[in-house]
Amino acid sequence: MYKLAFLCAGIVLCALLPALPPWFLLPAFWLMLWPLWWRRRRAWLCALLWFSLGLSYASWRGELRLAQRLDPALAGSVLHVQGVVRGLADPGEFGTRFRFAVQQAGVALPPVLLLNDYRQRPWPAGSRWELSVRLRQPHGAANVAGFDAERWFWSEGILATGTVGKARYPRPAAGRDAQAWLDALRERIAVRLAGQGEPRDGALLAALAVGAQQAIERAQWDALSATGLTHIVSVSGLHITLVASLVAWAASLLRRRWPRVPAMLPLWAGAVAALLYALLAGLSVPTQRTVWMLLTVCVALALHRGLSALQVWLAALTVVLLLDPFAVLAAGFWLSFGLVGALIAGEVGLRQRPAAWQAALWAQWRATLASFVPLLCLFGSFPWLSPLANALAIPLVSFVLTPLVLLAAVWPFDSLAWLAGQAAHVFWWGADWLAQWPPYRRPLLPWQLWLAGLLGSLVWLLPLGRAWRSWGVLLLLPLLLYRAPRPPAGELWAEVIDVDQGLAVLLHTARHDLLFDTGAGEAGRVLLPVLRARGVVQLDALLLSHHDTDHDGAADTLLQQFPVRRLFRGQAGSAAGWRGQPCLAGQSWVWDGIRFDVLWPTATSRGEDNALSCVLRVATPTQALMLTGDATLAVENTLLRQYGTALRSQVLVLGHHGSRTASGADWLAVLQPQHAIVSAGYQNRYRHPHAEVLSRLHTGGVTVWRTDTQGAVQLKLGPQLQLAAVRQGWQPYWAAR
Repeated sequence: MYKLAFLCAGIVLCALLPALPPWFLLPAFWLMLWPLWWRRRRAWLCALLWFSLGLSYASWRGELRLAQRLDPALAGSVLHVQGVVRGLADPGEFGTRFRFAVQQAGVALPPVLLLNDYRQRPWPAGSRWELSVRLRQPHGAANVAGFDAERWFWSEGILATGTVGKARYPRPAAGRDAQAWLDALRERIAVRLAGQGEPRDGALLAALAVGAQQAIERAQWDALSATGLTHIVSVSGLHITLVASLVAWAASLLRRRWPRVPAMLPLWAGAVAALLYALLAGLSVPTQRTVWMLLTVCVALALHRGLSALQVWLAALTVVLLLDPFAVLAAGFWLSFGLVGALIAGEVGLRQRPAAWQAALWAQWRATLASFVPLLCLFGSFPWLSPLANALAIPLVSFVLTPLVLLAAVWPFDSLAWLAGQAAHVFWWGADWLAQWPPYRRPLLPWQLWLAGLLGSLVWLLPLGRAWRSWGVLLLLPLLLYRAPRPPAGELWAEVIDVDQGLAVLLHTARHDLLFDTGAGEAGRVLLPVLRARGVVQLDALLLSHHDTDHDGAADTLLQQFPVRRLFRGQAGSAAGWRGQPCLAGQSWVWDGIRFDVLWPTATSRGEDNALSCVLRVATPTQALMLTGDATLAVENTLLRQYGTALRSQVLVLGHHGSRTASGADWLAVLQPQHAIVSAGYQNRYRHPHAEVLSRLHTGGVTVWRTDTQGAVQLKLGPQLQLAAVRQGWQPYWAAR
């Protein structure tokens, strides 16, 4: 069994390497060591051979996927393709997103594209189209915390994203493939169930039936996350096992009536039902794990081989990784296999079977303990009420809601669907009530504390003595007591957050925090994870430079979800401006030895939005940082006449994302920055930063930092000036370069 464990370890390690090892050298190494192992039969040598085999296989698969990446020369060009809509389209506020399987194209393209249609046309699942598209390589924001889009793209096999221009149906094809037929069936079921009850009730029914989570809104996801119930709305191993058990039970009744029916029929019937349900739900990692475990049990019993629960778990893990070695990048992979492994580990060494209710409580305790550290590591929070929420929700969803949903999917009348909608309404009512209590949160922790916490959890999961468990508590304590570091008095720490085409700068002093602009979108996607990762519990000030979506678009959602003591706005029309005070020249304050000075606008300033942008200079005793928002060249010249060399700053965040309407030659000559930071979106349509501005900076010997290529930029202004970018450090081979 240990051979499979080392094979899986090699596959997992490959996904984390900064570069792929030559896969053809590893089999050669394996063949060289084979005679040595055959003579001496050393266990460590055998483990090394299997580990290298797993690493070689994953490297080979990685090279195949890298070869399918979009050619950079094709980025931005108009391309004509034919293909099929895969899966279910996801309509949003600004466009409809869908996956498109390429069948014909004049150039080499990745097999699957993720496209966005801003015209929001209907995109039926399984339909064939001729499209003109503009593509680019997948790219996501790179910050210290938050959703890692690039990791998700790679794990899903999406190697190009783009937008749709012209589109039309091609001539009817000879016939649709099985995948297209299955996608169309999933869509019909999802549409029918989504119309039951309130929108969120129907969305839950569609998610449980066919894994269609597109209609679940952000507010519902927040409630599920706060209660630890996100796994409930996805077709997971729990639901697959339930379906398999029901079908196996029905088959066993059939066998009792007709004894000639083969004894293995109930087990195989359950496994086939599980496979069909998993296919209907999209075959996610949790469903794959359950299906392969059931099939492994069936095969073992058919061959009269007795396998332990741990062996079945390891066999399923091996099959999933061999089929998809990139599954290790999905959070669901670790939570799925980790929780099942924890439940199995807790049974090791038990001499006596507990009662049913004791076993249920013990299993819930092990699941909670096993998920504590991984959830803190992956999402930065752990819902305190997760055990209670799951104890109430799992019976409702497993024994009432899911059976009703599956029966309603095949029942031609709406009576069962209506009844399922009522059960879904009860579920959401309970989730909303439990979500009132905030989850337990932790700042970003060093990897040493994560490792110690995992070891501590493992010690508690295994049936060991009290002395061992006291060691487990000691290993968990540093993780629980850790506090995010703060700058000393007289020193400023700043972070230009990667918010795509926008601006958001987080400033820390010894005891205070200020956020300059918020970027666009929802605060929960980028800002809140970064704030919580840095240990910020409230903002002492939020300064919105001016009223542009890319600067204050996320302000409303931030103010709804995060405490802010003072709000400064660049102009009366700013987002959430009614709750704040104007940002005016002359405002000044000192926090922990750091001076904050607002230089613009004045009370009499007039002009368009950019001309009224707040300009903030933050100075330590030895360094200074200049933030200008979208201030124009005219504003810069006015400030030069008013303040002169007093504006000198070692670090400058370029105005208007590096546009040539800001960062003039005179401005740079007076400020004399050593470093300039550009906050702009990857391959943005405005072509920011402008080549003229970059040339001006390079001529002046200024070091340029860019969030679109380097990710978030972190600064320390103290006795010495230090800058670092997120993408500067270790990056796996699949990340954007």
